[in-house]
Amino acid sequence: MLLSEFDYELPKHLIAKFPSKKREYSNMMVLNREKMTIGHRKFFNITEYLSENDVLVLNNTRVIPARLLGRKTTGAGIEVFLLEKKPDNKWKVMFKPAKRVKEGTEIIFSTELKARVVSKEEAELVYDGNFYEILNRTGNIPLPPYIDRENNIHDKERYQTVYAKHPGSVAAPTAGLHFTGELLERLAEKGVQICYVTLNVGLGTFQPVRSENILEHKIHEEYYEVPDSTAGIINNARQRGKNIVAVGTTTVRTLETWYRQGKKSGKSSLFIYPGYEFQVIDKLITNFHLPGSTLLMLVSAFAGRDFVLRAYQEAIERNYRFYSYGDCMILL
Repeated sequence: MLLSEFDYELPKHLIAKFPSKKREYSNMMVLNREKMTIGHRKFFNITEYLSENDVLVLNNTRVIPARLLGRKTTGAGIEVFLLEKKPDNKWKVMFKPAKRVKEGTEIIFSTELKARVVSKEEAELVYDGNFYEILNRTGNIPLPPYIDRENNIHDKERYQTVYAKHPGSVAAPTAGLHFTGELLERLAEKGVQICYVTLNVGLGTFQPVRSENILEHKIHEEYYEVPDSTAGIINNARQRGKNIVAVGTTTVRTLETWYRQGKKSGKSSLFIYPGYEFQVIDKLITNFHLPGSTLLMLVSAFAGRDFVLRAYQEAIERNYRFYSYGDCMILL
């Protein structure tokens, strides 16, 4: 299976640099996998496509303000990007610029937060108080590289789902950005069961596939957790023939990893591409993904590559907005 089979041409002006004015006003493409049809609605119409026969599963990870701008004791500026929490207040990080970083160097971000360089890829954070409260005051939301602008005061709210709970991601589970509290309430009133998993989205989600043979690509690892309550809801729903509706590719990978490995928490490195046999999910809500990405391959595995690429071409012709702050599709 070749990387070039998942390529498409996207005009740059269709890459969404800002979110829609209202979350639920995003465009929503409707793909019916059985009839091979494509429809066009707004996201607030989602209530028409889900019923008491559906279980909606969302990823409640919370994006942390992972970009920290600081100064060394010499006065030189430096950026520290938090990647993954380690024991004893240590973090796997990226330094920018990285060449001049030396072990033991102190970096000051604010009066509340400092760091000590442990190695080229690790730093120990020093603070007094609630770490995430301090980080929210000090750090910046790490917008994806293709948005290509500085973040603003609105990004801390809009690059976060309304149900975000567990801090740990450096990128948002973007399919969930379209939901509002009111929409979730309306779905619950219709009898849709709603439950949550957690997968901490890492920078690896933006890692390009470089090998032409996609089977040679090694996907990134990310921490996931399926609560007992969610596992019970899903197992009961599957026994009763209900549909499991995954919101986003991160939710898909979490559920499929849990089912395959039998573990409710751990690291997922599941690479889903055409030919994969899904064990848990029946419907999918997802955004439009980069050409040649593992995310596009996952969606192609669920609905068929030709059908998905045809839908992408129609989205381009209709000026849909792409990627993290863009529009979405529901695959039935």
